[in-house]
Amino acid sequence: MLVKNNKDSILYFIKSIWVDIAAIATYALVIGTLDHNTTLRQIIIPLPITGIMGTIVALLLAFRTAQSYDRWWEARKVWGEIVNDSRTLLRQVKQFLPEKGCENDLKEFAQRQTVWCYALSETLRKVSFSVKVYTYLEQNGITANNVPAELLNRHTDQLALVCRIHHLNDNKQVQIDTTIARLNDSMGKCERIKNTVFPKAYSLLIHFLIYVLVSILPFGLEDNYPVLEIVLTIIVASMLIGVEKTAIIMQDPFENSPTDVPMSALSAVIENNIKEICSDKAIPPLVADHYYYIN
Repeated sequence: MLVKNNKDSILYFIKSIWVDIAAIATYALVIGTLDHNTTLRQIIIPLPITGIMGTIVALLLAFRTAQSYDRWWEARKVWGEIVNDSRTLLRQVKQFLPEKGCENDLKEFAQRQTVWCYALSETLRKVSFSVKVYTYLEQNGITANNVPAELLNRHTDQLALVCRIHHLNDNKQVQIDTTIARLNDSMGKCERIKNTVFPKAYSLLIHFLIYVLVSILPFGLEDNYPVLEIVLTIIVASMLIGVEKTAIIMQDPFENSPTDVPMSALSAVIENNIKEICSDKAIPPLVADHYYYIN
């Protein structure tokens, strides 16, 4: 997630769109040159027609950008819920289980929940498990197609065992299990966002309409200033392409890019909070790096 509004974040955006800008600028230059050809310069397209086309493109871009931001913001809210529920789970386990005889259980819940957060973020990004996650899975003999789901299953299995051994109050057991269920719901929401592909045809349609707008715009402008006409066409098209690219960048919040939801950073925060809850001691805050985004 971008966290600094400096030249690095601007350069990242420029690197993301420069190919599209170069293509649209070249196309606008060619169309503007053809508009001043002795044959084609007689073609005049009324500006109201160009205005209608521009309005259509603007409406589609507004809808596209809104939908993309909604996907990103929903993903961010889900991870905010994961942060809260992770804290709640360890607080409940610590307070509800007997003080004596359950020290190892608290430690196991804490370690498993920490690993779950990292495993979920790495699964969503479709990257190899980190050393922390891989080591834990190997030590506990966990092999599953859906590792985060299996870790939650281990939570419920251990909860049932502890409740049976220590005769935990049914109400307390239900509260802990409800928190685990909320974590499972959050995982499902993340998987839904990840696996729901934004229609490619929609992007192609907007891209096509932008090029159509660029094709007719020069024929509706005055031919007295050819250079200014071409420059205006390039500026208008570049702005539209920039908006479209912004929507494309934001539509997939789990793609391991600078504009992602900062799942790794949030997992580190959760780990830090869990350590504080278990130890009752202040843990030094995480030191922020100097990059323009957090991962």
